[in-house]
Amino acid sequence: VYEASNSLDAYMIFNLLTQEGIHGRVDGEHLVGGIGGIQAINLVRVMVQDEDFDRAREIIREWEAS
Repeated sequence: VYEASNSLDAYMIFNLLTQEGIHGRVDGEHLVGGIGGIQAINLVRVMVQDEDFDRAREIIREWEAS
């Protein structure tokens, strides 16, 4: 539902969704340190259930607009 540039951003969104009753997980947080000396970009993702996807995207859009 969301691709972040780092773990901090991912957990901020994860916590926002959790406060709204949407449960999920953060994937890829251990990959951000770099791959072969190259900074890994957008490998941290906030994942939610398919049935929560549309509602989660709307919450994220509202947050981004504020």
